Amino acid sequence: MGAIRKCLRLLGTSERGATAIEYGLIAALIIIAMMGGLQALGGGANGMWGRINSNVGSVM
Repeated sequence: MGAIRKCLRLLGTSERGATAIEYGLIAALIIIAMMGGLQALGGGANGMWGRINSNVGSVM
C-alpha cells in the first residue's frame, strides 16, 4: 500500500512544473508576436529615416 502512495505522489500531485511550462509557453507566444510586429514596423521606420536623411541633405 505504501508503494502505491509513493508512486501516486511522484506522478503529479504538484502542479509547479505544469504552471512553469504554461508561463514559459505564454512568454514564448508573446515574444513571437512582438517579433512579428517589429518586423512589420521595421520597414516603415527605415523608409521614414531615409526620407528624413534625403530631406536634410537637400536642405544643407
